[in-house]
Amino acid sequence: MYNRINNKMHKKNRVISQINVTPFVDVMLVLLIVFMITAPLLTVGVSVDLPKTKASQLNSKGDPIVISIKKNGELYIQEREIDTLQLLPRLKAISSGNKNLRIYVRGDKDVPYGLVLDTIAKIKSSGFKKVALVAKLKEG
Repeated sequence: MYNRINNKMHKKNRVISQINVTPFVDVMLVLLIVFMITAPLLTVGVSVDLPKTKASQLNSKGDPIVISIKKNGELYIQEREIDTLQLLPRLKAISSGNKNLRIYVRGDKDVPYGLVLDTIAKIKSSGFKKVALVAKLKEG
């Protein structure tokens, strides 16, 4: 009889060796939702109304330097406004002598075409080889 009572007590006090994964799954789902909401907001942030084109997208590796030209002629490297005279020195400082760095020029559709071409010509004349224009794809 003692063994019977002892067995019942032993079963009652036994440690459960299973991991409860429900809280872990809950936390991971919340993180997934947070990242899904914030990821689209992390794009380069200078607001430029790009012209539309039917050209195909470029597939390339690494992060390019983005130069934006706003409607009023303001010049930006990534999200920082710069003076036109400081464009080349800043690019040389950012690139650390790497002339194969990709540079994308985003010009507002209302910016004079000559200003965009002049900016690209300055960049290319300073030795950068990979300079490209950015446009939106036409819908339809």
